[in-house]
Amino acid sequence: MRPASWIPLLVVALLGIGAWWWSASSPPAAAEPAPRVVEVAPRPETIRPAARPSMVPLGPLSPLSPAPDWSIFSHPANPPGPEQVLAEMAEVYTGSNSWKRWFQVGESELVVDTGDPTRRVIVPLVPAGEGGESSLTRYWRPASEFPPAQPDRPLRGVRIAIDPGHIGGDWAVMEERWFQVGGDPPVKEGDLTLLVAQLLAPRLEELGARVSFVRSDSQPVTEERPDSVPRPDGSEQDPGDAARLAERLFYRTAEIHARARRINEQLQPDLVICLHFNADGWGNPAKPTLVDRHHFHLLLNGAYTDDELRYADQRHHLLNRLLQRIHPEERELATEVAAAFAERTALPPYLYEANSSRAVNVDGNAYLWARNLLANRLYLCPVLFLEPYVMNSTLDYPRIQAGDYEGFREVDGRMQPSIFREYAGAVAEGVRRHFSNHRPVPLSEAEAETEEP
Repeated sequence: MRPASWIPLLVVALLGIGAWWWSASSPPAAAEPAPRVVEVAPRPETIRPAARPSMVPLGPLSPLSPAPDWSIFSHPANPPGPEQVLAEMAEVYTGSNSWKRWFQVGESELVVDTGDPTRRVIVPLVPAGEGGESSLTRYWRPASEFPPAQPDRPLRGVRIAIDPGHIGGDWAVMEERWFQVGGDPPVKEGDLTLLVAQLLAPRLEELGARVSFVRSDSQPVTEERPDSVPRPDGSEQDPGDAARLAERLFYRTAEIHARARRINEQLQPDLVICLHFNADGWGNPAKPTLVDRHHFHLLLNGAYTDDELRYADQRHHLLNRLLQRIHPEERELATEVAAAFAERTALPPYLYEANSSRAVNVDGNAYLWARNLLANRLYLCPVLFLEPYVMNSTLDYPRIQAGDYEGFREVDGRMQPSIFREYAGAVAEGVRRHFSNHRPVPLSEAEAETEEP
């Protein structure tokens, strides 16, 4: 080959190598954004949810609360409309307009601040008038979604978890839910609620319900104890104060978290009934003050305070309850139970102070109030949180001391039923009314045979 003949070939080869090098070193084309939950791009206008969970703590968390998983809001199947969101946020879930700092409601989407400036949740909203059903997968069903049932068994197939409030027994002193008058048997709220639960269960089962107990004895559900419960970081404390904080984290916080896990992961009921007895301040439990009044009210989840909304986990639970459409079913259940209680006990309603920052009245019903309690926030289904009677009332204390009995007995100069049976009967009647009024009735015997076992 002559020397000049290979020069053009060399030029072509060098050009090809250069083109290959240029393409390999160039940046790849931008990927399409992920379809929906939380990763935020640097420019706000491009924010859209990403399809992967985020378990990194975002902003401050409530004591003992795990980092929330915002990815559960990735694919809402049937989200509510903006008018529903605005109504529930303003009338039930909050008591001021400060919630708008964290929840921004537009015509077509709800934007939720997770606490991380680079990450937020966007939930699509449907046009006005088209929302209403749950937009998230849920383990519970409202009464209207059950198959038909015979009138005498309106709770057939309904899963109900009974949660006797507090612990009682040897733990009652630590819980500060006990007092003793002279030589009378001490009053321990956890023991009283367990007795009511044992009387309530068969009444619900007779109506067809499948009943389970969140607590069935006077022992904690949690495996934590005051000396093992994690304590929040902070400055050095007096040993006595630190020990008291550990006790409260044990019975107020770790215990409720353990009950919530049992409810949400194992029992998965259609309804939780939280049984409590109310009380006025009694001072020294060894020499308690008795008052001359008693009352009743029923609590629904809501009334998140401005301070509570700072916590990412509490905003997460609020959003979860909102999208599951828990409040409408909870409100209808509570209305029926409160009416049955008022009829059977004649207890007057407990009234919170005007313009309370911790409670919101529901539907103008004097017996119904929304409050953000740990239990009715963490239990992800309708929750009836009952607060009847006053343990240290001159009207109710004699009935508590009389114990449980059938029929009527003269107590404090009057013929009265057992306070525990009165309590259980009122709850059962209210729940019966709700499912009787909202559950389909079978049109024929053949249709009745298709009921759930």
